[in-house]
Amino acid sequence: MKIGIIQQSCTGDVAENRKKLASSIAELAKQGAQLVVLQELHDSPYFCQTEDVVNFCYALPIPGEATDFYSKVAKENRVVLVTSLFERRAPGLYHNTAVVFETDGSIAGMHRKMHIPDDPAYYEKFYFTPGDLGFHPIPTSVGMLGVQVCWDQWYPEGARLMALQGADLLIYPTAIGFESTDTPEEQQRQREAWMTIQRSHAIANGIPVIAVNRVGHEPDPSGTTGGIQFWGSSFVAGQQGELLYQASETEQDTAVIDVDLSRTETVRQWWPFLRDRRIDKYGDLTHRFID
Repeated sequence: MKIGIIQQSCTGDVAENRKKLASSIAELAKQGAQLVVLQELHDSPYFCQTEDVVNFCYALPIPGEATDFYSKVAKENRVVLVTSLFERRAPGLYHNTAVVFETDGSIAGMHRKMHIPDDPAYYEKFYFTPGDLGFHPIPTSVGMLGVQVCWDQWYPEGARLMALQGADLLIYPTAIGFESTDTPEEQQRQREAWMTIQRSHAIANGIPVIAVNRVGHEPDPSGTTGGIQFWGSSFVAGQQGELLYQASETEQDTAVIDVDLSRTETVRQWWPFLRDRRIDKYGDLTHRFID
């Protein structure tokens, strides 16, 4: 499968962000991309650096104006498109939601972000209700897509549940970067940990992983911090965790990557992790902590 990824910087101009994305999607489609994956909350700045009700202006219903736009883009370019939107489900009820569009523009499915962080400069609990759709692959014309969002990518449980239901790929739209006061050594450790945990999901489940991150500096509107330097580094890893592509740490980037899904069967024959799981002994995983 030919997979297109778009790593871009964003501004407060939603129309301009979408215009850039539409142009990049069209270019990737011309290069043969069958599936295109966008980064987390690509329509707007990463507004979660502060807790401010003004930012709820970015939230839109699904279906609605945003899905109409991306439906048209997917249909015009005949691609399966993975988007990441701020969903207004009801007054006072909002989600961080990935929406997948089929090549005909129809909505193939959604994933509402399950794990919601609440850290300095990542105040997502102020904005997002935890997802209630569970961990289920989305069937599309290019395969079963195990779509999750950003903080979900750190948890092996979600990746495993997707794999056990037949996901062909794990896909993570992402927004993560450096805090300006961290030392260069700590920044590097964080970025490498982010890549390592996701590559481990590929290895443990024998399926490829696509992670698409934001890039560039976005200031903290409150001035409390130095803002976030999103570290880019979007990547595609194969079934054994091997890097098939890694984007720039600092620049906007688009790419089409060939991924051989047929290798999944062979890799799982070599490393039969699903065969040897002790499913009779994992019940305690449902506990928060075991004293």
